[in-house]
Amino acid sequence: MLKIYNTISHKKEIFTPICKNKISMYVCGVTVYDVCHIGHARTFVNFDVIARYLRYMGYDLNYVRNITDIDDKIIKRAKANNENIKDLTDRMIKNMHDDFRSINLLVPSSEPRATNHILEIIEFINQLINSGYAYIADNGDVVFEVNKHQNYGILSNQKLKQLQNSNRNETLSTKRNSIDFVLWKISKKNEPYWSSPWGNGRPGWHIECSAMIHKKIGSFVDIHGGGSDLMFPHHENELAQSICAHKNTVINYWIHTGMMMIDNKKMSKSLGNFLTLRDLLSNYDPESIRYFLLSSHYRSPINYSANKMHYSNIALKRLYTALLNTNTNNIIDTNGQKYTNFESRFRNAMNDDFNIPEVYSIIFDMAHTINSLKKQDIIMANTLAFKLREIASVLGILQQDPEQFLQKNHKINSEKREEINHLIKIRNQARKLKNWQEADIARDKLNDLGIVIEDNLYQSTWRHR
Repeated sequence: MLKIYNTISHKKEIFTPICKNKISMYVCGVTVYDVCHIGHARTFVNFDVIARYLRYMGYDLNYVRNITDIDDKIIKRAKANNENIKDLTDRMIKNMHDDFRSINLLVPSSEPRATNHILEIIEFINQLINSGYAYIADNGDVVFEVNKHQNYGILSNQKLKQLQNSNRNETLSTKRNSIDFVLWKISKKNEPYWSSPWGNGRPGWHIECSAMIHKKIGSFVDIHGGGSDLMFPHHENELAQSICAHKNTVINYWIHTGMMMIDNKKMSKSLGNFLTLRDLLSNYDPESIRYFLLSSHYRSPINYSANKMHYSNIALKRLYTALLNTNTNNIIDTNGQKYTNFESRFRNAMNDDFNIPEVYSIIFDMAHTINSLKKQDIIMANTLAFKLREIASVLGILQQDPEQFLQKNHKINSEKREEINHLIKIRNQARKLKNWQEADIARDKLNDLGIVIEDNLYQSTWRHR
């Protein structure tokens, strides 16, 4: 029985889909003015695993992850680059897709772009004006009147009066209240715009998601997610305007991921500790990056350091070493008979609010058992290896060829690799002829090169120490 920590209720709740076998999940995506940073990667890797697990459980999942391709940051960056806005956003979207593919993110069911849904956004804003929840400010902007929504603050657990007091020194300009927010922004000279009943302009950030959710999913949403930094004001504003525009709006479960830390400090450009996903991909194996990003519970902060990346790679090598020399093709008994408790433990961990760190301990127990079984019962070892790969596929790891993963090392040039393979060939031939002295000489030479030999009945393979 799956339980999810619901941000709006501040407790774990039994997951009950709105429709029996169909689930909708909307996750706030990237604002594409720059390449993705590792905070983006942390959030989307965790939601990728959540999506994989829901499908593993047999649900028909509609996973929508939007793209914000118009806002102030995009306009500012395009001007700084002397670049057309569409050229900038198209380039950044391609970069995003390339980076996400590298860390094995599955493509969502739908990836709507804000600029492709201007008509729906205008219609949504009209609904709010007609219902009395929005007004046209003196400068022409359309603004949501927060005081009109009695439950404002319910998601982020904030009181309306406290929010008003904390913003009392803010210049009201054309707003009636300092915490009111813009739905439609009238464009300035030389800025992009779309025609609307209120003048040429562009949508505010918050209204984009409400309109795209209503278009792609409807008024009833099972799961809405994003990083914890979006909880306020973005998700709070989004919830308020959605409920006010469509009274029957229901979002059952809100899921938020924890913050990304760099050496125990919040990641920030102003602190000079900002890392892009491309920074990591240029220095580390992509699967090691994914392993690291899942190593803390999704609701907890995660702290990046070079040491943690190093140990993530070591952990993966241990797991792939267990899979080395196993055959997971043509498995007849996929339950593994007396080893079925591993799958039960896996489901229990994932059903407890997607407890991936606990799943890590389970797959290491499986790896330890596989290593023991290799010496006793290779058929059962193969069966359990099959199950390990199946469980790990929900995490998006351990799907590579073990030998290829273990032999990857950017420091080894083609000449050294050729030498390694030549020594392996000599050792295999010597063992076949039972020339143990020559086999040992080849082993020692490989050991001097930093190579560990893995022997089985038929041949030797290698990996890095």
